[in-house]
Amino acid sequence: MTPSLVPGSAVTQFAVLDALLAGAYESGIRVSEVRRLGDFGLGCVDHLGGEVVILDGAVVECTVDDAPASMLDDEVLPFAIACRFPVLAGTTVRDRDLTGFAASVEAGLVSRNLFHAVRFDGVLSRVLVRVTPRQHHPLPPLSVVTDHQVETHVRDIRGTLVGFWTPAIYQGIAVAGLHLHFLSEDRSVGGHVLDLAVEHGDLRVAPFARFELRLPTDDLFLRTELTHADDHRIVAVEGGGAGAA
Repeated sequence: MTPSLVPGSAVTQFAVLDALLAGAYESGIRVSEVRRLGDFGLGCVDHLGGEVVILDGAVVECTVDDAPASMLDDEVLPFAIACRFPVLAGTTVRDRDLTGFAASVEAGLVSRNLFHAVRFDGVLSRVLVRVTPRQHHPLPPLSVVTDHQVETHVRDIRGTLVGFWTPAIYQGIAVAGLHLHFLSEDRSVGGHVLDLAVEHGDLRVAPFARFELRLPTDDLFLRTELTHADDHRIVAVEGGGAGAA
């Protein structure tokens, strides 16, 4: 693939991962604005009260208490990353664990210096997802929040993996490498992917040469100085080869 085939639109992100790690997630971007930025992506619920999947224009929250459901336009996401997923041919992927699936994604990269949106539609022989419970003041760092995450392990389920492959130089701003969320076709389960095994399905990897970052302006974010430290903090809270907020 040549650079001329890279979509001209941007991957747009609101907030940075290091802010979540620092407990600075008091404000957010409205769902209505996220819809304007793209029809594909992921994020997290207000006060880290769950995980978000943006798929075919729907913004779906996956929470501790209820089945995945569409969000209202005036609800907010403290972290979100979105794009307009282009029409492109896919590749059939079969019998892959998380490591093998990540390798299949990386085989489709145009460059390790570009952002890539990653979509897989098909059947997973198993998938382990997590959601986090809503937090209250004083807001704890993400590492504390994930100590209380709720994990769900399901088998033989059809659905969609939604995510991004991010260049290593953006670690701390986003999750370097592969970051995936999952939503089942029947919307019975969803969340941040901790582990998976693909049975069969269609993988599409879309490269983007533009990345736009929007930052919060609430008082907590402005007075919390963010200094990216050791990558092990991100690996600890995001897990395995697939990170997530």
